[in-house]
Amino acid sequence: KSTWHILGRVASCILLMFSISFLPSDHVQAMHERKDLHILLAKQQEDLPPRKMSDSYIEVILPLGSQPELREKYLNVHNSVRFGRILEDLDSLGVLICYTHTKHEASQRSPLSIVTALVDKIDLCKKVIYPDCDIKFTGNVSWVGKTSMEVKMHMLQLHDGTYSPVLDATFVMVARDPENKRSAFVNPLIPEGPEEEEIFRKGELNRIRRVDFSTASLLKMAPTAEERTIVHNIFLNTLDTRTVSFRSRVLPPNSVWMEDAKLKGLEICHPQERNIFNRIFGGFLMRKAFELGWATACSYGGSRPYVVAVDDIMFQRPVEIGSLLLLSAQVCYTEENYIQIRVHSEVYDSDTREHKTTNIFHFTFMSEREVPQIVPKTYGESMLYLDGKRHFSATTKETREAEKTTAAP
Repeated sequence: KSTWHILGRVASCILLMFSISFLPSDHVQAMHERKDLHILLAKQQEDLPPRKMSDSYIEVILPLGSQPELREKYLNVHNSVRFGRILEDLDSLGVLICYTHTKHEASQRSPLSIVTALVDKIDLCKKVIYPDCDIKFTGNVSWVGKTSMEVKMHMLQLHDGTYSPVLDATFVMVARDPENKRSAFVNPLIPEGPEEEEIFRKGELNRIRRVDFSTASLLKMAPTAEERTIVHNIFLNTLDTRTVSFRSRVLPPNSVWMEDAKLKGLEICHPQERNIFNRIFGGFLMRKAFELGWATACSYGGSRPYVVAVDDIMFQRPVEIGSLLLLSAQVCYTEENYIQIRVHSEVYDSDTREHKTTNIFHFTFMSEREVPQIVPKTYGESMLYLDGKRHFSATTKETREAEKTTAAP
């Protein structure tokens, strides 16, 4: 086990450990030096030494309690920790864990470039993260493919001398060559004992689930018979009974049209938030998307929302320095006091005048009281509604199963 005390982002550990740190003035030089790492790349996965889960295990302490000067960066207006900052730290820790798994024994550094491909899920078991108590992150590689790795991370917070769980996170990272131009092989993972074998098996099941979920996407396949019935019932419930027109619609009581439940934001992508590859740090994108999603849930529900889960954040395209990042948050599904938010991010190229999607974010929030029902009006909005329902159902199903496991004698 290796324990790191950080004075800022977990990212600083990565840069320190693997000597890939850079200043704006020597960024080009740092990239030039990474070209030399090509000689360490394997031509096939079988050439790489297998690793154990314990080889990549890392603990990181964020000393909010013992070093008060750190709190300002993490503090929000409700006197709790900004979850967006936690997303940044999880992203950096995931990269560090993968570098540890793939480091070259002789040089003690990894020849690979590690990129976040997907935030599979983040499940929270605490509503509030306290700003004056130390936080511990732990994690390790839990499954590997040929060029990808699943990383499981846990966050705990110190209370009365004991660390108690706050969240569990699963990220999928991909390996690229030193210049981030093509995929590269990663070290095989050998599970030891029944417990690790089960963790590895679940990693493989997660991969299959992601493929199945993508295959059944409403962008590719028609809704199921049950989903079509849901959409048609919503349509019937919004028809104006005083007319015989398909176009005349009436909003039911305690409801909000979907088109009236969105917020938008714009970010200019400055070099301050860039990574070693001169692109915007993925954790920064997650923080900005989360904060807009939170603001949307807060505006919609009329009270402070608490994040319950994050899932299926796909990094589809890198964001270049100087891009205009357009963020659009939409309430797409509601149930009792839960709000499902979808945040779409895209970059605008002023030279070509093209818009290109970079990420889709899914956040589940819980409001302090029951919220109005969101109502789609168009077919496209109905697909957003069904997609939000799918994500919400998957999230709550896993939460209920976890509660049953915890409650079992």
